[in-house]
Formats: sequence, structure tokens, C-alpha cells
Amino acid sequence: MRRLVLHSMKALFLSALIGLSTWSGTARADALADIIDSGVVRIGVPKDFPPFGAVAASGQLEGYDIDVATLLAKDLGVKLELVPVTSANRIPYLLTDKVDIVISSLGVNPERAKAIAFSTPYAPFFSGVFGAPDIDVREPADLRGKKVAVTRDTLEDIELAKIAPKDVEILRFEDNDATISAYLAGRTELIATGNLVAAALAKAHPGKRIERKFTIKDSPSSIGVPQGEANLLHWVNVFVFHKKLGGELDQLSRKWFGEPLPPLPIL
Repeated sequence: MRRLVLHSMKALFLSALIGLSTWSGTARADALADIIDSGVVRIGVPKDFPPFGAVAASGQLEGYDIDVATLLAKDLGVKLELVPVTSANRIPYLLTDKVDIVISSLGVNPERAKAIAFSTPYAPFFSGVFGAPDIDVREPADLRGKKVAVTRDTLEDIELAKIAPKDVEILRFEDNDATISAYLAGRTELIATGNLVAAALAKAHPGKRIERKFTIKDSPSSIGVPQGEANLLHWVNVFVFHKKLGGELDQLSRKWFGEPLPPLPIL
């Protein structure tokens, strides 16, 4: 009798264990496996943020982030689907499954890390306030009475709001094209943006004599992936490490930024 009871208990335990294993396997998705199985990776990339990403004269997207996305899809062995994003919607697109990965000059901060996971940095970036030499601004306090153009919900917007004096007028725009257009049109004396964007502007518009006034924040760019996808995050980190080691990211940095890839922190 005792042997029969023990046998029944053992059978019940095994049945429960199998059921738990089956439930766990069903409930826990694996984004990396899903991407490989589907044969397509959807990557959010910038469409208005040169040299990271912009629409070329041909109508095609081009830039550092587009080239990184191309390398990533190639290493995954899947077809690349580029999804144009703006600074405001790149994280929402990841959260609502419109993209699998975001490669869009994405800076890391604790608030964003509550929503998504970040890879180790793959590109250099710092944000600052820029303007002509005759605009006497050297620190945040000097912004009093000035107008500054910035793209809404970007790192520059968030950090500038923390340090700007109360009587500065911050004009927020929905995308980078609108921000740049406002500054070039003279609607503001200053623009808050990334160093590489400012460099591209200075090259394209030498008459504006754009120079850095002060640095807002050093913020190397990372690749964004959904939270909880450890396998995908690990693969992306290996990808970044491999492309640093092989020199591909250095080549892209020289191509798009005009300088070697600098040492980047490890996340």
C-alpha cells in the first residue's frame, strides 16, 4: 500500500513538473529565436538625424546607424527591414512591437532603462548647445534671455531642462528636421543637439559659423532591445564587441564622422 502511495505521489510530482516546464516554455518568448525563425529583423533607424541616419537624394536611408543595422542583419543571417523612427517614437516603437531592435543614436539613462534594455555603446556622442561666435554663452547661466531650439523628448531636451535658467526660451520641435530648420531660419540664436549633427550643420552652412558653447552631457549611443530578452541582448553585445574588434565600427566612424572610433565605455 505504501509503495502504491509513493508511486502515485511520484507520478503526480512528475506530471506537475512537466506541466510547469510546458507552461514556462510557452509563456517565455525568445525574441532572438523568433527573429531567426522569421528570417527578418525589423530595426528602427533615424530618418532625420545625419550623419546617424537621413533620407538621401535617392530617397533611400543612409548613415552610420543604417550601416550598423545592415551589418547586424547580415550577421544574424536574416533580411533587414528598416523602420524610420524619430527621437520621440523610437522607444514607443520598441515597446509596441513595431520594431525588434532600435539603432538610433540612443543615449542611456536610468529613466529609459525602466522601459527598455541597452547594449554596450557602439558609437560616440555628446550633446551640447551650439551657436555663432558672437553669441556670448559659455555655461547654462548665460542662456538667460536667449532662445534655444531643441527636439522634443531627446536627451538634449531632458538634460537642458534640468540646467537651463528660468528665463531661457526653449523652443521644442517634434523632429530634428524642424529643429534644424528653426535654427537656420533665425528663429533661435542657439540649438541644442549632438556634436555630430552640429558638425554636419557647420560643414553644410559655413556662413552660420557654428561653434560649441558648452557640453550638456556625454552620452555614447547604445542599441535598444526589449526588456527581458536576455538572449537577444547578449547577441547584440557580442555583435558590438565583434565589430569593434574587427575594425568595422572604426571604418564606419571614419566614413560618417570623419574620425576614428574613440574608446567607448562598457555598459
